[in-house]
Amino acid sequence: MKRSRVNDILREGDAFIRSFGYVMPPFAYLSPSEMKARVGELAQLKERRLGWDVTDYGKGDFDGLGLFLFTVRNGDNADLASGQGMLYAEKIMISRKDQISPMHRHDIKAEDIINRGGGTLTLELFTRAPDGGIDERADVEVFCDGIARRLPAGDKLRLAPGESVTLMPHHWHAFWGEGADVLIGEVSTVNDDITDNIFREPIGRFSTIEEDEEPVHLLVSDYDKWLMP
Repeated sequence: MKRSRVNDILREGDAFIRSFGYVMPPFAYLSPSEMKARVGELAQLKERRLGWDVTDYGKGDFDGLGLFLFTVRNGDNADLASGQGMLYAEKIMISRKDQISPMHRHDIKAEDIINRGGGTLTLELFTRAPDGGIDERADVEVFCDGIARRLPAGDKLRLAPGESVTLMPHHWHAFWGEGADVLIGEVSTVNDDITDNIFREPIGRFSTIEEDEEPVHLLVSDYDKWLMP
């Protein structure tokens, strides 16, 4: 993706989030130069990859296959392993109308996916087969706002604004906005986008950025390059 396109997506996404009354944390608006100047005190932000994230999954078609994310808070894998400490994470995301987030699951993370406003959030669901792949036959059992739901394999779960679904590591899922763009909340156990995303098809989690202009904000995938001690 070109940096100019990423910058446009960030501006549009920020405006969309604000339109629902969601207030971003102050660190969201630090400039790249400010972040470089304060790299020491921002160590946790860098290590836990808090901040902006725009991905086209390496396919170059953001409008058709992509997702906008902002990680607001995130725990630590060491805490998760010990069973105490900061065991949770929170994201705010935007799934555009008919924009696919591809079929995937997690080995560790459990998550609540919440429609915070906009259109209908549609999820295609499967359960994990014994070999780790997709079970094309087994029903899928999930909880939607604490109420049990049972769906046939590959069925579509549609969430209106205010509704949510709890997904466990054995749940394969893809999702998209239906009817309009959707603001999505995610509350989960510790999030690890480097190692805990298992995609059905070989695909990249982060985009390769072509630097055609200066970044408005750094993406989490920029941190290792831009925020050297």
